[in-house]
Amino acid sequence: MHSNGELSGGMGSDADVDVLAQLVADAEGAADAARLAQIREVRVLAAAGVLAEKQAAGAAERVKAREMALRGIAAELAGVFVATDRTLQRRIDEARDLVENYPVTMAAWEAGRIVRGHVRVIQETGCLVPAEERAEFERVAIERCEGETPNRVRDALRMIAERMHPRSFTERHEEAAAGRCVRVQAGADGMSDLIATLPTVIADGIVDRLTRQAREIINARQQADAPGTPDTRADANGGSPDADTTIRDGSSFVDDARTIDQVRADVFSDLLLAGAPALDPTGTGDGDGTLGAIRAHVQVAVSALTLMGQDEGPADLAGRSPIDAATARELAGNATSWDRLLTDPVTGTVLECDSYRPTAAMVRLLRARDRHCRFPGCRQPAIRCELDHTIAASEGGGTHVCNLANLCKRHHDVKHHTRWHVRQLPGGRLVWTSPTGRVYREDAPPPLVAFTIDEPTDRRGDQAPPGAFPPPRSLGRPDAPRGSAPPF
Repeated sequence: MHSNGELSGGMGSDADVDVLAQLVADAEGAADAARLAQIREVRVLAAAGVLAEKQAAGAAERVKAREMALRGIAAELAGVFVATDRTLQRRIDEARDLVENYPVTMAAWEAGRIVRGHVRVIQETGCLVPAEERAEFERVAIERCEGETPNRVRDALRMIAERMHPRSFTERHEEAAAGRCVRVQAGADGMSDLIATLPTVIADGIVDRLTRQAREIINARQQADAPGTPDTRADANGGSPDADTTIRDGSSFVDDARTIDQVRADVFSDLLLAGAPALDPTGTGDGDGTLGAIRAHVQVAVSALTLMGQDEGPADLAGRSPIDAATARELAGNATSWDRLLTDPVTGTVLECDSYRPTAAMVRLLRARDRHCRFPGCRQPAIRCELDHTIAASEGGGTHVCNLANLCKRHHDVKHHTRWHVRQLPGGRLVWTSPTGRVYREDAPPPLVAFTIDEPTDRRGDQAPPGAFPPPRSLGRPDAPRGSAPPF
């Protein structure tokens, strides 16, 4: 029963249904507009790939010429899409593959039969299918996709592609295993994801071992923490305890409330940072190899006050992200050498760098100043970059700080093999000009750890008399006013 136009069962009024119907119609229009915009973007990016191919035509080293042309075009488009040139280069390759190798899919997408998610699934699974059978695969895949969500058809399309593949899974796995790698994906709050691409059996084995080791630690902790458990237990006959019945003092488990995920992550870190590989090709005979002696190397900038425990401002892990003060102090305690940085009190620009042992001072200074690759948008740490002469030495450019900057290998090649140009202004400021004339300014990145001056106060909390100069405190803010004391 309902009255005054209201529906029973809490379904709302007829007017609400009319509003919802209009919203659905608007959503359909928005979805159609988004689909057409996505298709246009794909065709623009594919055309950019064709242009790179055209620019490289006739070059002696055609593969390298195409790569350099593609990098230059990707860098140009990166400014429009507000993304990195690496991301744009990948999207250009994907767009060109889609337009040239999946015409049936593109036609179905343009007709509104499928959506962008379906297109991605078809492209991802279709790479397994030989070119001569791809059209048939597209036809069957599109029929499966219509009326279903992309995640529901993924497994079915992969099975169809596997059946059409002329080579065995074993052969293809051997090739895929050649692409195994490890990479870091930066996150928030000083955390990152360490991602390893490995054969499935190895990955599952690693997780299984870490899980069993973590459970062993937690079981031992629970046994040590059990009420009434003595430190050592005699056997049933009154004899002395053996190794299996001895519970140690428990110092390893004091205040240990870690979850199994946390223990697993800690064991994983310890094994990688301090362990030696089971297979070490550098070993000779019965002697140990050199791999186990290699230790991790990171570049950290931390203020002196943070080191002394007088400030909890974050330190800077060059090329990555801030790290907490406690971790910075722990790393500092194990450091074998120090570089002291003197920064400009106003701009924060690194002016000098010295060390207590012989070193290439210019290289250290530039690493400290640049912190990462100086090409627009690149964050490759300076410790993995190359020093580039802004004005080439062959053209009279001097080997001076004012003519050098850190560029990663990729963007070093872009500078020398494409029409990108760069000028270096005082203070390490770089001005890049793209092939189409767009200008990108790259200032030397200010230190993320710097000093600022507090308002001076006397002991009663009143403002101190003129001339008083309080000790600075460290703030992890690049835009804070800076004092004259240098960070370390």
